[in-house]
Amino acid sequence: MEFDKLTASRRGFLGLAGAGGAALALGGAPAEAAKVRTNARILILGAGAGGAAIANRLSDRLEGAQITVLDGKQEHWYQPGFTLIAAGLRPASYSKSSITGWLPRDITFINEYAAELDPEANRVVTTGGQRIDYDYLIVSTGVVLDWDAIEGFDLSMVGPETGIGAQYASPEHAAKTWAAIDRFTSEGGVGLFGRPETEMKCAGAPVKITFLAEDIANTKGNRDKCEFIYTTPGGALFGVPVIHHRVRQIMDERDITYNYRWKLLSIDAQAKTATFDTPEFIETVEWDFINVIAPQRAPQVIRDSGLSWADRWTDEGWIEVDMQTLRHARYPNVFGIGDINGVPKGKTAASVKWHLPVVEDHLVSEIAGREGTRLFDGYTSCPLITRVGRAMLVEFDYQDNLVPSFPGLIAPLEELWISWLMKEVALKATYNAMLRGRA
Repeated sequence: MEFDKLTASRRGFLGLAGAGGAALALGGAPAEAAKVRTNARILILGAGAGGAAIANRLSDRLEGAQITVLDGKQEHWYQPGFTLIAAGLRPASYSKSSITGWLPRDITFINEYAAELDPEANRVVTTGGQRIDYDYLIVSTGVVLDWDAIEGFDLSMVGPETGIGAQYASPEHAAKTWAAIDRFTSEGGVGLFGRPETEMKCAGAPVKITFLAEDIANTKGNRDKCEFIYTTPGGALFGVPVIHHRVRQIMDERDITYNYRWKLLSIDAQAKTATFDTPEFIETVEWDFINVIAPQRAPQVIRDSGLSWADRWTDEGWIEVDMQTLRHARYPNVFGIGDINGVPKGKTAASVKWHLPVVEDHLVSEIAGREGTRLFDGYTSCPLITRVGRAMLVEFDYQDNLVPSFPGLIAPLEELWISWLMKEVALKATYNAMLRGRA
């Protein structure tokens, strides 16, 4: 049966877990590894997907280690759910839980942010003034959303009254985005969608919400009343060429206009206009709905620390890690997990799943006096929703190769119900297992 094909492939088994498959149903927990005794002081910056998961994994692997997690947030946000919330398919509560509920009991959690980071002295000072010395540092802070970079915009504007969405901002803002999309797809008009010019987490999300809004308008019988425009500051709709061509094909089929090299500069909420820097001139476009996605950067404390690349992503501040080991190029006791890493691919939750065993292996191996061997190949996965009930399961690596988990079973560039099911049903359970260190 087809199920046997799934269980036969190691990469398929693990890849499906990362992309949103049934890892739990298939028994997808990592094998038990021998514990290592140590008194090492390990500091983890950030308690999101990467921080919580590596805390659990290291708690299981290291006996006697002093593990500290530093994060000023109270809530953990399941960010892969934001698009579902913004499409009216889930409530805001779907993506919210308590940070402390995901952390192991034998670690120290400090509910503050880092205010100063000195990698020469191996020291962090918190916003509350606490000094934390470490032997190893794991940076998993994620990104900050630079809303101020869009002139005229403020998060207080988001909602149906203004016709403004901001699905990336928070679960509540994703819900307000749905209210605005619901009104737009009922009343009609011009809808503006797009992405920022910076690197960004889940770069497929701007495309997904565009496709979902168009499908919702069509389902309501109002498609002929709505115009959909997608803008991108780059020269492609998706960074992987073969996926770009497929997305362009779908947009052509569904009469979605796309504009290359359009950078959003500002919006005027009163006039309902957006101003773009385009190859020819500054263009102002009227809209009835606009989904605003901010440029994304490293937190300022990271950018001030000296951990960022000096000659790449200089306006964004991603940390200078080796693209395969995820170890810092200049500070070997520093590792990166998740969106903060300055690597060519890997700003998705699925990538975090593949970062974790690499960082765990190299850190624990060093403590045990041996060399780590695990490498990250750039695996990135995006269940690219194309309409309610259909998605493409696109998976790729550093070389832009498609690396399908189930070749011959799930075609990565076809709009399939099973790929939708992975995103809409199975992904959250697998994500939760990852947070616990079990996937």
